[in-house]
Amino acid sequence: MMRAVLAGPLAAEARTGHTGWPVLWLFAGYPLWWALGLGQFAFWVFAVPMAAGLVRMHRTRGVRVPRGFGLWALFLLWSAAGMAFIGLTPEWALPGSGGPAGALMRLGCYLSVTVLLLYLGNLTREELSDTAVARALGWLCIATAAGGLLGMAAPQFSYPSPVELLLPGPLAADPYLQTLLRPASAQIMDVLGYESARPKAPWEYTNTWGYMLSLLAPWLIAGWVLPGGGWRRWAALLALAAAVAPIVYSLNRALWAGLVLSAVFLLVQLVRAGRSGTAAAGVLGALALAAALLASPLMGVVQERAANPHSDQGRAATSAAAVQAASESPVIGWGTTRDMLGSSESIAIGRSPECPGCGNHTIGNNGQFWLTLIANGWVGTALFLAFFARAAVQYRRAADPLGSAALLSVLLLFWYMFFYVALTAPLAVTMAAVALLWRRARGTSAAAGGVAR
Repeated sequence: MMRAVLAGPLAAEARTGHTGWPVLWLFAGYPLWWALGLGQFAFWVFAVPMAAGLVRMHRTRGVRVPRGFGLWALFLLWSAAGMAFIGLTPEWALPGSGGPAGALMRLGCYLSVTVLLLYLGNLTREELSDTAVARALGWLCIATAAGGLLGMAAPQFSYPSPVELLLPGPLAADPYLQTLLRPASAQIMDVLGYESARPKAPWEYTNTWGYMLSLLAPWLIAGWVLPGGGWRRWAALLALAAAVAPIVYSLNRALWAGLVLSAVFLLVQLVRAGRSGTAAAGVLGALALAAALLASPLMGVVQERAANPHSDQGRAATSAAAVQAASESPVIGWGTTRDMLGSSESIAIGRSPECPGCGNHTIGNNGQFWLTLIANGWVGTALFLAFFARAAVQYRRAADPLGSAALLSVLLLFWYMFFYVALTAPLAVTMAAVALLWRRARGTSAAAGGVAR
């Protein structure tokens, strides 16, 4: 199937001997890496050939960095320096809840997406076209929609992956590693007052599934729907229609709102690009979809979700704790996450065998903003956000379909950061978007070293 996705001249770009192949095989091949058990570690694996490619570029033509990259480099240094505080136990944290493993994994993720940014940004559009990247991301969107359907049809689907089977027993039995390495179709959770399946394949969590679907849908539209007719357009439209039910059953309110924001943004971009007819068709399509949703049983699920806040109280408590943590160590943070003492109701209520979900919530697990607050402090958070804010402002004039998809990928970070953690796949797509915007702004064939305009 992937050969068909990258058919024609794009098939040559996907060959392992062709410059740019790691990007295409990382994104378009991700369902396979997920099935094998690599999961987010695929971004680490493919960072190796990308780093080797950067070394070759440095020797032959120099390596550029985008303007504002110093902000990101400082954030990486902040993340590394904050690890010195991992051993400290604040009075509001559960003793022993902070450790180096999580901090090292996050740093590895940040470094892998940095390599992706520099590698893709230094490739010319002749070496790897924007269309090839958009089609690879669009294919990943189709796979994500298919994973959502799998989660609804077979919510218990799961199996020990080949990577998991290679691990020593104690590591393979670790619940966190099992979440990362064991393919599963859904999370079974009690959100509506009864257990229900929330789709997540091919990602680790339902929240990641929603974030990724929202990020990838604009690429599917830009790379598959808008360029012309043919089988790609119909496959994309079918995938978008099929994704509606999993989107509703994911129970992700932030995803629902994010899709509305994305639709408004894309309609404005179509008008800016002089495609008013396409924008009008989009409005009619959105109205028809809304009418169908209102008349379907799916509306009952939406109403049930609205009546069941579920995690609101816990999220509010951990968010407030993240602000407190950053205020006590504003410059460099605490290096990693911590578990709360007690719960939002009482310091005496904690996790137990009888109630594993009671108390001791992890501070920083409910959104990228809260994660950077506790791990990196106010200064580290400012560096993280400033890098992406600068990119959004610098490339705000992008109005063509691919440029709009890339710009939206950056802007969505500022919405989802309050609800979902961006590591690793969502941040990788965001970095790829920054790289495409950067190289489009500087021209198609610039190859001198230094700082890009």
